[in-house]
Amino acid sequence: MLRGNAPARIDDKGRLKVPNVFRALMETKYGRNLFVTSVTGEYVRIYPMPVWLDIEQKLGAMPSTHPARLRFLDRVNYFGQAGDLDAQGRVLIPVRLREAATMAGDVDVLGQFNYLDVWNHERFLTKMQREPYSDDDARALSEFGI
Repeated sequence: MLRGNAPARIDDKGRLKVPNVFRALMETKYGRNLFVTSVTGEYVRIYPMPVWLDIEQKLGAMPSTHPARLRFLDRVNYFGQAGDLDAQGRVLIPVRLREAATMAGDVDVLGQFNYLDVWNHERFLTKMQREPYSDDDARALSEFGI
């Protein structure tokens, strides 16, 4: 399970060196093939390819004309590209996504169970202030025993 967070940097060529805390588990459990994308362009989402293939299978079961499916695919394909972890554990962030998500310099890499989210540090702090954890959130999670 990918959990916790680790600071990282995007280098001048647009590559993220995946923090070792995540890299070892990703390579061992899922391999080096990835799908790098976003739904909103505010952040980068890195799916191990087996996880992404499971999502595609579920999308394939939906009607091909379903509006939510079409909007989702438009966005993940616009921002996304297949990629690989190189020998140094780096992954290239696609230019379009790198620009939209302001991926340069210091970033925050967050484990999200079976994928990673990468945020511009300042943008993530703003998001947490804009979307505080509320009592409603706590109640909703308690319905699942959390």
